Amino acid sequence: MKMAVFRAVCIVFLITLLSKGTHSQLDVCGQAPLNMRIVGGQDAPPGAWPWQVSLHRSGSHFCGGSLINKDWVLSAAHCFQSITAPQVTVFLGRQTQQGSNPNEVSRKVPQIISHPDYNSANFDNDIALLRLSSSVTFTKFIRPVCLAAAGSTFYKGTDSWVTGWGRIAEGVPLPSPQTLQEVEVPVVGNRQCNCLYGVGSITDNMICAGLLAGGKDACQDDSGGPMVSKQGSRWIQSGVVSFGIGCARPNFPGVYARVSQYQDWINSQISTDQPGFVRFTSSGTDGDLSVSCTGPLPVTTNTTTACNTTTKTTACNTTTTTTATILTTPPVVCGSAPLNTLRVGGSSSLATGGLWPWMASLHRGGKHVCGGTLITEQFVLSSADCFSSSTNASEWTVFLGRLNQNGSNPNEVSLRVNSITLSNMTGNNVAVLELASKPTLSDFIQPICVDRGTETFSTGTRCWIVGWGSGQGRVEQTLQQVQTSVVDCGNSSSTENICTGLVDLQQGDAGGPLMCKQGVAWFQAAVLAVANSTSNSSSGSNNTTSNSTSSNTTAFNTTVAPATTTIATTTESGVVSFH
Repeated sequence: MKMAVFRAVCIVFLITLLSKGTHSQLDVCGQAPLNMRIVGGQDAPPGAWPWQVSLHRSGSHFCGGSLINKDWVLSAAHCFQSITAPQVTVFLGRQTQQGSNPNEVSRKVPQIISHPDYNSANFDNDIALLRLSSSVTFTKFIRPVCLAAAGSTFYKGTDSWVTGWGRIAEGVPLPSPQTLQEVEVPVVGNRQCNCLYGVGSITDNMICAGLLAGGKDACQDDSGGPMVSKQGSRWIQSGVVSFGIGCARPNFPGVYARVSQYQDWINSQISTDQPGFVRFTSSGTDGDLSVSCTGPLPVTTNTTTACNTTTKTTACNTTTTTTATILTTPPVVCGSAPLNTLRVGGSSSLATGGLWPWMASLHRGGKHVCGGTLITEQFVLSSADCFSSSTNASEWTVFLGRLNQNGSNPNEVSLRVNSITLSNMTGNNVAVLELASKPTLSDFIQPICVDRGTETFSTGTRCWIVGWGSGQGRVEQTLQQVQTSVVDCGNSSSTENICTGLVDLQQGDAGGPLMCKQGVAWFQAAVLAVANSTSNSSSGSNNTTSNSTSSNTTAFNTTVAPATTTIATTTESGVVSFH
């Protein structure tokens, strides 16, 4: 969980109690006697969130949850895709994952009820109930949370808190003694969230929250935990941590299951001592109603813009996305190359297996025609010029995990192509290939992050170009790599251009990437297009427009091409991370 210094805004609302739910639960739910926080820190104080639970399997925390009465815990369905009830232990009143917890109790779980309409492809209805082996006694450190009732409104900007023992940044585990973390985030309206993630990817059963500037979010191992807002003296759970694009990334708020959508379902499963449901009412008007997307396509799945997911528990199914989960499937995080240990320096050389795990070799008629990059689990980005002779998908085959065009490739897979979509900007364009099936990700097959226009590749940034250029790579035609640097574009300088030192591209290199490392992730800054008339003129982009080269620079156009409806339909983009 990405933490910072927090400001709490105190807003008092009228509490409306619904008829459903027993009076006993309404009397006790959402009360946190030890939570006196005005300014939050990284660590949550003991007892501040007495409904928070830690779910363990084989002695390790894998997801969060919330106590909703003395016998039941609410969590996320994606936490239990490969986990059965006898494997789970619930810890209540826990403060740290290491050391003593004098106020905690544990329970086994005889039953897990995942929502019958949970959709693992888009994480819709990502909610589950866990029945405890025996009732717990409420204390100052163990209490149930109130649940948002049907009809609750959480307008854009509603102050919310998320808690859990998840990672404090992408790939950064919570340090010892692993104290419960808290983070304050505002609600992001569903319309705006849909514009950010891609129209249709955020359903009415979801609620989003986070800073558009990034910096605060749930992360891996927070999945299933609660997002709560305070109304009067009560804390009301609005969401269950579900998924996101990476963790705390700009313009990718966390996505949660919307609790108010499930009052009837929860009450149908819990026949006695039903949870306390409280209608949360936002004041003012809903600022999200004025939001409209600039286009019909999702920014995250735009062939030239997407990047980053895990299930927040998850082993990331797409970007995205995310959480404290110990699922059997590893998370999908773009731009990760476990076998790439290259350092600054060097020029041209032969690549080794796994160095560039997103590289794709596009074949037609049994021969390599162009390069490409895996940008999601099911989409490959290349240059539109590669398909001037044929856009018939059935004529093309994509090889992933390939190193040599001649000889053996023990780590490769070949995949058919379902469809080929070309952008329609002026100049050179990009192509997006939808694969007929998803490859199994490994150290040799991973998606690359695609620059959304937010990355800064400043002068001097070291970048790489790789490809199977004609006549290169010795007898085995091994993948070639060359390092270059970003330089000042001079007279051609604009926000749509990126210029590097002169590179000599060959036929066969087209469609490949210009890649720069930002932090721990590799980003594709441009798509290569090779001019037919000369071997040292090149262009590339998320929209590839040909640019002339001077005697010592190569210009790459980085204008983002608009996505098409076909491109926009993907929701599993390799950038989803489950929290």
